[in-house]
Amino acid sequence: MTNKTDNIYAAAIDKQSFSFDGQVAEVFPDMIQRSVPGYDQILKNTAKFAERFVTANSHCYDLGCSLGASSLAMSAGIGVNGVKIIGVDNSEAMLARCHHHIDAFKHRTQIELQCGDILACEIENASMVVLNFTLQFIAQPDRAQLLKKIYQGMNPGAVLLLSEKICFENEQDNALMIDLHHQFKRENGYSELEISQKRSLLENVLVPDTLVQHTDRLAAAGFSRSHCWLQQYNFVSIFAIK
Repeated sequence: MTNKTDNIYAAAIDKQSFSFDGQVAEVFPDMIQRSVPGYDQILKNTAKFAERFVTANSHCYDLGCSLGASSLAMSAGIGVNGVKIIGVDNSEAMLARCHHHIDAFKHRTQIELQCGDILACEIENASMVVLNFTLQFIAQPDRAQLLKKIYQGMNPGAVLLLSEKICFENEQDNALMIDLHHQFKRENGYSELEISQKRSLLENVLVPDTLVQHTDRLAAAGFSRSHCWLQQYNFVSIFAIK
């Protein structure tokens, strides 16, 4: 199954909001590569975190797994036996293509895909959990409870990788980071119309927090420590240890 170029927003559209439908699933690899600074580094280092933290006979979770890139990255780093990776997503269109992506790559670790709400899924015996640009799509009142559930289902010493688009308290700094991100998208071939339309569709769907809000929420959930290990403009990746 080939991946297509993202030109969904190249012409004027009458959509009211962004959704992970079949149209997005079809172009998602191109969309995320051209839209998210540092995405390749996040995936490469997901494998490195998995190599260091995943323990034998445990579970790994990819919550909001989309097309399975983080699941495959974890599998690439896992060197122990008896591990199962569980990918969960609520978009049937994304999961349908995810199955093809998973099947197209050689991976030594079992990957099980589930269609469902990550707020309702069970987390147990986890040595690693990935939330890769997923929490930002969860309603803000539910975010703390989700992290608490994840924490409770993790084994001592387990790692959570949380990657997110963030905002800044200072309006000038926030505007600067947004502008630099838009420049990044222009350099990757997106037009002003595409950038504007997608931004409008994501408004009130993707609601970012500040970095401090993220780290405070992780501490409140029980994590012993958390650190931002990668940042490019207004995109960050955080690791948190139980």
